[in-house]
Amino acid sequence: MNDDWWSRVFNFQDYGQLLGLVQNSLIAAAVLGIVGGVIGVFVMQRDMAFAVHGVSEMSFAGAAGALLFGVGVVSGALVGAVVAALAIGLLGARARDRNSAIGVLMPFGLGLGILFLALFDGRASSKFGLLTGQIISVDGPDLGRLIAICLVALVVLVAIWRPLMFDSLDPDVAEARGVPGRALSLLFMLALGLVVSVAVQIVGALLVLALLVTPAAAALRVSASPVLAPLLSAAFGVAAAVGGILLALGGSLPISPYITTISFLTYLACRVIGSGRDRSARLAV
Repeated sequence: MNDDWWSRVFNFQDYGQLLGLVQNSLIAAAVLGIVGGVIGVFVMQRDMAFAVHGVSEMSFAGAAGALLFGVGVVSGALVGAVVAALAIGLLGARARDRNSAIGVLMPFGLGLGILFLALFDGRASSKFGLLTGQIISVDGPDLGRLIAICLVALVVLVAIWRPLMFDSLDPDVAEARGVPGRALSLLFMLALGLVVSVAVQIVGALLVLALLVTPAAAALRVSASPVLAPLLSAAFGVAAAVGGILLALGGSLPISPYITTISFLTYLACRVIGSGRDRSARLAV
């Protein structure tokens, strides 16, 4: 019984042959890890982890609707995520209003997605994959679209990087200096929606936080540098996404437990390092 359980988690027979089946997924995961890690730093600085979950639920609803009506799942996830992101950006000028909007969107998106999946008569694995991720879910055309979506999100981030960083770290002073906070918020939410729609394809709607929040939270535990923190977050995101797929390939479980475990262990390690460094700094004083 124990051997059977272990073989479901890790089983590397014929691993080399299986590896060729997930090349597209590995590339997509690496791109997502980089872009998700970078945007995740702003998510943490702007205290918007809850927003990631809200957007992912609507992205799930869009993907489930696309599955039901025979449209491209990537397109459906993209539409759902962008609609949710823009709605949150428009309705949520203040944190309280934003959280209220997200609290309304989350159950609506989840319920709508479940309805679409209940009406869908196709494979059960397709339904399950939207929630927890699929190891072979990215074909050639999908890979091109996913990379294009991530590049658009990255271009938006680069274009607004400096004012967005200012507005994220000190919104009151930024507003006093004439920084257009609402416009930045809308553009940031648009970029976030694009990245979330890609993440749903890889890790599933329920665990998007593992790639868009946890790597950034880990990076910010060991560095507050505006340059080093995004780089570390991107590295942690790539390690979790690509490492999760490589480990999942050897078992019969969904990708998400592997990705979330790597992300969580990375966060714990960074937390220990950060706590130790803070303790040393206090003792030195």
